[in-house]
Amino acid sequence: MEDKRSVARALFAVLQWWCFNVAVIITNKWIFQKLDFKFPLSVSCVHFICSAAGSYIAIKVFKVKPLIEVDPVDLWRRIFPMSFVFCINIVLGNVSLRYIPVSFMQTIKSFTPATTVFLQWLVWRKAFDTRIWWSLVPIVGGILLTSVTELSFNIFGFCAAFFGCLATSTKTILAESLLHGYKFDSINTVYYMAPFATMILAVPALLLEGTGILHWLETQDSVYGSLSIIFGSGIVAFCLNFSIFYVIHSTTAVTFNVAGNMKVGGSCNYGIMAYISQSNIPLKCSRMCDYPFRLHFLWICETQAISRCRKVHQ
Repeated sequence: MEDKRSVARALFAVLQWWCFNVAVIITNKWIFQKLDFKFPLSVSCVHFICSAAGSYIAIKVFKVKPLIEVDPVDLWRRIFPMSFVFCINIVLGNVSLRYIPVSFMQTIKSFTPATTVFLQWLVWRKAFDTRIWWSLVPIVGGILLTSVTELSFNIFGFCAAFFGCLATSTKTILAESLLHGYKFDSINTVYYMAPFATMILAVPALLLEGTGILHWLETQDSVYGSLSIIFGSGIVAFCLNFSIFYVIHSTTAVTFNVAGNMKVGGSCNYGIMAYISQSNIPLKCSRMCDYPFRLHFLWICETQAISRCRKVHQ
């Protein structure tokens, strides 16, 4: 019975994360292209400001969760590094959206299970089943095949998305350690992480993009409408940040990244139906052939995670 509840909780966590993730990506792309607000650092900073405000209201006003007190040493030793990596991950994702389509960016992000497994093996000395390593081969191969012949390929956007994969893997591993090892919940994680991320981004955003934003404000016919969309994306980003840590808390770092790849499959299907003239259809279709391996990979990871949990509780 307990296993069924855990599975149901994990599925709910993944589904709501998918929804918020897609909403934020589409909104950001709209902001960069339709509103011509091409300032990824500032957009990311708005997202973290909204996350800090949202988590404060949730804990202090609505009492959704009690505030977990953190030792100042752990605050800088554990939460600040995760905030820094999380910040880099968000910025690289927004930068890549300026130069490459959403579908291609999401395809590149499919590298994250491979980079997560590799980093956990290399840095954290974590052992993985041989089947997991073999399951990565068609996944990585499909990504390379799509990238080489992508019609909208841009080297800067590709590099931003790829290094974003490394940042995503590092962030997820650190978050898993914080949530599981330190008994943190998802809303407290956002509460402590968002102010750090805002502090990291505020000065670079002001120095590098401040002049451009002032010029953008002067050229807008409806400033309040455009700003409402930007800050609306910040509210959705708060929900996304909360859902990210909720998924990691409910599953594992590797499962989180593989579940993200399943979301990419839906994005590719939508892209083929909605943007046929812009899609490299044979390669997109061939790219989907590795999804049975992703499902197998996800099943192996969850089986191992449940097995480890049982050993801990025995």
